[in-house]
Amino acid sequence: MSELLVAQDVSRNFGGVQALANVSFAIGRGEIYGLIGPNGAGKTTLFNVLTGMMPANSGRFRFDGGSLEGLKAHQIAARGIARTFQNIRLFANLSALENVMIGRHARTRSGVVGAVLRDRATREEEADTERRAFELLRFAGIAARANDAAGTLAYGDQRRLEIARALATEPKLLALDEPAAGMNAPETVALSRLLHAIRDKGITLLLIEHDMRLVMSVCDRVLVLDYGERIAEGRPVEIQHDPRVIEAYLGAPAAAVPGAASSA
Repeated sequence: MSELLVAQDVSRNFGGVQALANVSFAIGRGEIYGLIGPNGAGKTTLFNVLTGMMPANSGRFRFDGGSLEGLKAHQIAARGIARTFQNIRLFANLSALENVMIGRHARTRSGVVGAVLRDRATREEEADTERRAFELLRFAGIAARANDAAGTLAYGDQRRLEIARALATEPKLLALDEPAAGMNAPETVALSRLLHAIRDKGITLLLIEHDMRLVMSVCDRVLVLDYGERIAEGRPVEIQHDPRVIEAYLGAPAAAVPGAASSA
């Protein structure tokens, strides 16, 4: 499996607090790669650095054979990395379809002149954008809500809408920040199916998630952070029984927690 994303000694400080400390890992093409850790472990900071929301203090990312160093968020998105956020960021008063169309415009070619003159090429591109946005809503399972304001959708459907909007940018890597947060059990099962369907389309996934059942059922490999440091990486079954992971989550050495290693 060839590597799509490589992180090399990535560090990020906030004053005297080290949010990331020389974190390195590699994600292969077509993987579902999990990123877990206790609250404050540095997971979202890693996403923010990767997607150009903030710079690293040191280290670098290589993506699809090229460096991301010095690139802004929109340039990284154009390279093929899309993300969702821990807190939903939709245009609440726009329809679900319009929200996805906004994501799709990252891949359109019409400029200001075309928008003003409304030439044939611009009209055709806008029609194609609308068609593709509706296809993505159908793929995400919410096509029936296409014309409803995003703010009126159920919470789980809003999460799906965010994913559809991110997919509209045609990413090679989709980074999801706690997509199952606030979902009930049936919604989480549906999300699991959606994640596998996305991978089946050839898109690599990087997943921050606190729902361990979801992580262990969908991820090929898992990276564990604690206080900004990498403490473990491996297949889900290996991570479940790693003493360092158990200690990070339970706050005590695994040997001091009866049954911890067997029940993790």
